[in-house]
Amino acid sequence: MKAFLLLPLGALALSSCGKQKEEPRRPNILFVMTDDHTTQAISCYGSKLVETPHMDRLAAEGIRFDNCYAVNALSGPSRACILTGKFSHINGFRDNSSVFDGDQPTFPKMLREAGYETAIVGKWHLISEPQGFDFWSILSGQHEQGDYYDPDFLENGSPVTEKGYVTDIVTDKAIRFLEERDKEKPFCMMVHHKAPHRNWMPAPRHLGLFHETVFPEPDNLFDTYEGRSSAAHEQDMSIAHTLREDWDLKLLTREEMLRDTTNRLYKVYQRMPAPAQDKWDSVYATRIREYRSGNLSGDALVSWKYQQYLRDYLATAQAVDENIGRLLEYLEKSGELDNTVIVYTSDQGFFLGEHGWFDKRFMYEECQRMPLLIRYPKAIQPGSTSNAVAMNVDFAPTFLDIAGIAIPEEIQGQSLKPVLEQGGEKPEKWREAAYYHYYEYPAEHSVKRHYGIRTATHKLIHFYNDIDEWEMYDLRSDPKEMNNLYDKPDQAETQAALLRLLRQTQEIYKVTMDDPTADEVN
Repeated sequence: MKAFLLLPLGALALSSCGKQKEEPRRPNILFVMTDDHTTQAISCYGSKLVETPHMDRLAAEGIRFDNCYAVNALSGPSRACILTGKFSHINGFRDNSSVFDGDQPTFPKMLREAGYETAIVGKWHLISEPQGFDFWSILSGQHEQGDYYDPDFLENGSPVTEKGYVTDIVTDKAIRFLEERDKEKPFCMMVHHKAPHRNWMPAPRHLGLFHETVFPEPDNLFDTYEGRSSAAHEQDMSIAHTLREDWDLKLLTREEMLRDTTNRLYKVYQRMPAPAQDKWDSVYATRIREYRSGNLSGDALVSWKYQQYLRDYLATAQAVDENIGRLLEYLEKSGELDNTVIVYTSDQGFFLGEHGWFDKRFMYEECQRMPLLIRYPKAIQPGSTSNAVAMNVDFAPTFLDIAGIAIPEEIQGQSLKPVLEQGGEKPEKWREAAYYHYYEYPAEHSVKRHYGIRTATHKLIHFYNDIDEWEMYDLRSDPKEMNNLYDKPDQAETQAALLRLLRQTQEIYKVTMDDPTADEVN
């Protein structure tokens, strides 16, 4: 096996014969994050649905984390946790109705104070204006989700509408920043894509890309939730019942949209250039005919909806992979590729038909688990993988650590730097479990409030507020979380150990009286 000499992060000083050592060149940081992109749709994670060559390149030339988890699988809260390195009950942004307190410390502020030039482009979704950035251009409108076509931005406080497709535009803005930045400073740039967020509208070049493809169904597409809590039964995020005919499945002709110009789909459609509209009409005409044929009902209709959902979702994600390739190409041409820590992730995972669902929010594996790929050849062995339990609150301390900045004591995450330097191996005294807490109920999709822990082998979940129900899974024998083991007599010892670990984890992360306390799990 080839041996690699990997220098520790933060100790990459250059030297030459007969000369004094120069100051270490601090690495740039490029943080690319999508919205709702799941590991099931990334080929380096084993996806059989689609190929993602540029994401795969990051994994092949860097490290792939297989056990990275969101601590609150919802867009705004996840972003607040990433910026602060703190859990939702500490940073104050628990659900999408919150307003982020921008005055609190964040890792971009700390990097900027230490001499980095900082920027964020794309989705923000934290209501308050960004702080700690030399340049910012964030999506506005549609509840800060932005539009896929001709999107509106708020750029350094001024509104601007751009022409084109949002994923391409975000990358254009990122490259413009890289071209115009102060080359004497290292940079930290956050590139936050809207895609592939609902309602999954592909770039014009990708319209119809998968419309002849038949994707394999997950074997629990028709899950009945037997033995599980009422939370699984009472959600409102099913492919069968929740996908909207117009907004999600796009089952309206142009003429029908023109008759109802208040329709939300029409408002997005009208932002498309005329050639794209023509292509859209052609691609979706077949779908509309199939749906209105009268030949679809029951399970067959659910299977049909699943196919349409995946075709749009996966086609929308294609532009993200392409634009990662554009960023890699730019960095390579500018000579900064190998001096840049490149991170790819999503704000959480997403259901692609598992349990019959789309969306996220639940602590189940498909949406709690996040992709995390990091490339930095000066300190990461190419092709590494890691099973260390990581969380998105770890990102902030990792970036600070990489930059040689002391990590404040109040940050709750742990730096992943030791994992990177050890080829993905878990350091001694690493955490035993990831902590999770979801607060947004009652609200859209009706996912009940819950919290819990995920260890390397098990998961324990407590649904609370309007119910008091528990679920426990052995992920070794039941990776799809179909068999609830809570209160099973033969699981008493494991259950007791997990309850103790949950209590200890809540104490470590300072869960307070207005959240579930350790007393609740006695």
